[in-house]
Amino acid sequence: MQHNIHCGRHLFARKVPLLLQGATGTGKEAFAKSLHQASTWADSPFIAVNCAAIPEALIESELFGYARGAFTDAAREGHLGKIRQSSGGTLFLDEIGDMPLHMQTRLLRVLEEHEVVPLGGEQAVPVDLHIISATHHDLLLMVQEGQFREDLYYRLNGITLQLPSLRDRSDKRELIQALLAEEDSDEPIPSIDDEAMGRLMSYDWPGNIRQLRNTLRTAAALCSNGIIRMGNLPHEITASGMPAATPHKASAATAPLRCAERDALLRELERLHWNISRAASALGVSRNTLYRKMRKHDIALPD
Repeated sequence: MQHNIHCGRHLFARKVPLLLQGATGTGKEAFAKSLHQASTWADSPFIAVNCAAIPEALIESELFGYARGAFTDAAREGHLGKIRQSSGGTLFLDEIGDMPLHMQTRLLRVLEEHEVVPLGGEQAVPVDLHIISATHHDLLLMVQEGQFREDLYYRLNGITLQLPSLRDRSDKRELIQALLAEEDSDEPIPSIDDEAMGRLMSYDWPGNIRQLRNTLRTAAALCSNGIIRMGNLPHEITASGMPAATPHKASAATAPLRCAERDALLRELERLHWNISRAASALGVSRNTLYRKMRKHDIALPD
């Protein structure tokens, strides 16, 4: 993270486009926002766009805007679009790997020409862009499979910064204190007793910083006398440090876990239309591991 901060600030100050790579929940948007706040254009807007969350039919008008009367139900005065809104500030393109190919072509033209033509308009509008993109996908693999434009990949990738999973970070204690301090509350910042802190430090955090933030928010609301204790933490965290169960109990305990893993695999495979390479990348495993897990859970590829 120290390397990321040093490189990110140094290069972003020189308008080098950054690509943030990391699993879901690792704090990519928070990191991008911190780079914006440290820049000389911090007083200008920070505009975040989640390319996976906007319906494909709306992403073009959301990004590029539209002119007056461009289509039925268009706002009378038109719409600037996220790109023009971010001009002079920072445009954060989250989940860039989920942007449709035809949108990638339009975005590349904007980045190369530094101007945008709104839908239904004829006049190009100049824009001053500082771009940070983020993804949990393997974009190079997507380029090789024809799912992401190679020229756009190299246009966005001035440098790739890898954001580590929370379990791999050595600053978890500092993160915990910082996240507690960020909570907007009239109450004093709660402290954490040693047992609860030990469990927070040793837990694996599959949901990364997003899971940690939600855990701390709930614990702070539930704690008494301003101290977070084990009883204020969710069961999956407090149970993670318990002794191993007997074989019979372990089998009963793993049944719902196996079911949850199977559901998660199916959900991701169906979301990515059974593309094994993309699903493996999204899940952070190799293709061989994904195939092995599919056999383990009796998941067959559809005809």
